[in-house]
Formats: sequence, C-alpha cells, structure tokens
Amino acid sequence: MIREKEMLFKRALMGFDMAVVFLSFLAAYILRQSDHAVLILNLLPVSQEISKIGVFSKYLGVLFLILFVWWIALASCGLYESFRRKSFFETSRDIMKSTFFVMVIFGTIAFIFKLDFVSRTLVITSFFMTSGLLIVERWMLVSFLRYLRKKGYNYKNVLVVGTGPRAEKFIRLIHRHDEWGMRIIGLIDPEKDRLGSLVCGEKVIGVLEDMPRLLVERVVDEVIFILPRRWISLIEKSLFACEIQGVKANIATDFFNMKIARCVSSDIEGMPLVGFNTTEGEEWQLLLKRIFDIIISLILVVFSLPLFAALFAAIKCLSPGPAVFKQVRSGLNGRKFVMYKFRTMVNGAEHRQEELKGFNEMSGPVFKMRNDPRVTMFGAFLRRSSLDELPQLFNVLRGDMSLVGPRPPLPTEIDKYEIWQRRRLSMKPGLTCLWQANGRNHVDFEKWMRLDLEYIDNWSLSLDFKILLKTIPAVLFSIGAR
Repeated sequence: MIREKEMLFKRALMGFDMAVVFLSFLAAYILRQSDHAVLILNLLPVSQEISKIGVFSKYLGVLFLILFVWWIALASCGLYESFRRKSFFETSRDIMKSTFFVMVIFGTIAFIFKLDFVSRTLVITSFFMTSGLLIVERWMLVSFLRYLRKKGYNYKNVLVVGTGPRAEKFIRLIHRHDEWGMRIIGLIDPEKDRLGSLVCGEKVIGVLEDMPRLLVERVVDEVIFILPRRWISLIEKSLFACEIQGVKANIATDFFNMKIARCVSSDIEGMPLVGFNTTEGEEWQLLLKRIFDIIISLILVVFSLPLFAALFAAIKCLSPGPAVFKQVRSGLNGRKFVMYKFRTMVNGAEHRQEELKGFNEMSGPVFKMRNDPRVTMFGAFLRRSSLDELPQLFNVLRGDMSLVGPRPPLPTEIDKYEIWQRRRLSMKPGLTCLWQANGRNHVDFEKWMRLDLEYIDNWSLSLDFKILLKTIPAVLFSIGAR
C-alpha cells in the first residue's frame, strides 16, 4: 500500500518535472525568437548563432532527447525519493547536480552526433530555467503538502494489528511521513492485557475478536497486520471480516531479519509471492542501464574501428597466433560466456601459468604477476593503456557484460571463493568497476571483493556515471596497470 502511494506520488512528480522541462524549453525558444530578445542579443557575441534558429519543429527531436536526459538525471540524483527528511538546501543541491549531469550528457551526444543546428545558447538557457523552476516547484510542493496536513485533508484512517517492535517501527514511519496521508486510529493486539496501553503514542483499542465490531463502529479505510510469524494463523477470521465488509487489508511480510536483501512482492497468475532481492535498482533503472550500455558501446565500436584494425594488424605482425584472445568467463549468477580481449601474451600462455604459480603477487584465487615473462612487448603496452579490453565492447553489445560492473572472473576462480564473495555474481560483469577506478592491481583481493559488493549495495545510474569518469584518469595515467 505504501509502495503504491510512493509510486503514485513519484509518477505525478515525474509528470510535473517533465512539464517544467517542456515549458522551460518552449519559453527559452520564444525568448530567443522575440524581437526584444534579438535586439538585446545582437549586442552579444552569440547573436549570429541565434539567427540559425529555425522553426520550432526542427527542435522536436532535441526536445524529446532533453526530456529523456532530464528524467535520467533527476532519477539518478534521488529527486524521486522521499524528500520528507531532506532540507530545502539538499533538494536544491540535487537539482543543481542533475543540471550538471544533463549538460554533460547532452553536450556529449550533441558532439558525437554533430547536432550543429542546435543553438547552444537556447539549450543552456533552457537548462538554467529548468533548474530554477524545479527548485521553485519543489518549494511550492512542500509548502502545499504542509498546508494540507495542517488543514487535516486527504487522510486515510488506518487500523494497525500488532504492537511489537515491527509495529512500532511502522508507526514511527507513518508519523514521519505525513505526506502519505495516513492517520492511525488505533491498534489491535491478540492479548487482552494490552488493552488501553500506548505504543508510540497510539492506543490499543481492541483484540482480534473485536475486529468485526471495530470495522462497524469506526471509520476504517485500511487495516495493516504487523504480527510475528507465529501469530499468522490467528488472523484468518480478522482477514475474513475485512473481506466481508470491503475494507482493504495488508499484511507486513518482513518476517525475516535480512541484513542485505530487500523484500519485494509480485504474483504469478494470481499466486502472491514474496521475494528477497539483494541487488539495488528497479526494472526501469536496469533497463536504462542496458540502453545506455548499447548506445555508448555501439558509438565506441563505430569510432574505434580504425583502431581495432590497426591493433589487430600489429598483434598479428609482432607475435604468432590469433590477434583476439577468447576465454570462458562467468557472468550474471555464474552464467558462462566467451570474453574477448586483444592477445597480450605469447600463444598458449595459459598452459604455462602453473609453472609461474610461485610468483603470484595477488592474494586469493586470482593470478597477477608484475613482470610476467609470457607478456609480449606490445602486449605490455596494450595492458598499460587498457587497449586490450576494447573487444569487450562486443560483449557489452551482446549483453554478456555491462560498461560498469564487477570484473568477470574465471570459473576456476569462483570455485575457490568464500561464500560471501559469491554475491558479486549477482550483478552483470562490466568493463570497469570500483576496483579499477581505485587503483586496479594496487588493491588486494579481499578489498577488491568488498569494493564490488559496495558497488552492488549502492548501485545507481549516477554511481555508474561517476565510476566511468573516475576510470578515465586511471586508464590515461596507467594507475595500477600491469
């Protein structure tokens, strides 16, 4: 129920935000087209650029792109999460951060696809107008919600069944989130000795047997059952009473004290299911991540084709054997796939690893050696520059990998993992990750594993963007490369 309210509120907020983006773009366009604006801007260096603006229809495609980019940026910066406990300064800061992301992403796309007809002044003006209006919109929304709460409007009367620690946590949650519009009218407990007592300021007004009577005597919109597992069998008659009288009933399903996994609900052909998910991110976020992977990897492949050809030819000329090295790796939840790399070692080098086992400089099941004799001279250059990883863009296009994610391990390495380390397989492997962005081979194996789990537990689209930005200097300056 609360999740439904959050989703409804989130979708309404998204709609308002996209309307603000659209109106800001339209206002910026009209401002640039007006005679007074042109007269003023003729005095500025950008006046020639303004004259390039044609009919508005030319900008429809750009407008849809801007709407999409703003949506991603606002969602990534947490603007659609509950802002009840956020200060107005924190909300404004997140909006400014979103503006920066939008400018970087749109600027990159405009450069790559050569959108020369787009007036930079028009776009930048619309961005800053959007940023300002979004701040005003959030301020007005918060003020309006506070006004409604003071007037006592838009509340649903909720009857809570349960008085234990989980029920207390829920009551405090409702008290903190007035914007949900829920008012607790009383508590029900299976034991009669709790009648009349207070729990977090709310009174126990009955026992389970009183449910039919309370539903008649009180105005009850919803009933929420928050009871221990051992009491589930006791609430069947109370649920029937809700069903007969047409009152919505909900059962809290956080029966298990999971430390990492999040509880999610679903159904298959009417059969309700309760799931426990250890990976952050909703389906739409993961879909955006996949779309971003396809677009960026496709662009990189197209622009890197001459480099691919040059490296392919150089490897073939300088060392006998195939130019592309293929190796079976483990991906999402242990799925095996063939990973591609430019060959950096002599042909058949994997068969010589056993004799070099004593020179391993990495803890754990991973083999790393600073001056590996199997690495060719050109291969050492490829490793330092990370150019050997370029063919993995095809793995990203195929869906075996992502641009950002834990590096794909060998199946033999997984066999030696400790149980807690296997959770890194719960996210699709990537070209780069926190480990690579934080020094690559300068990080020991256990810290590497913990960085991967930190990434999984805190995953967001903005985190992927930050890791990609952090990886660039690590690659350019060969930080930690071997």
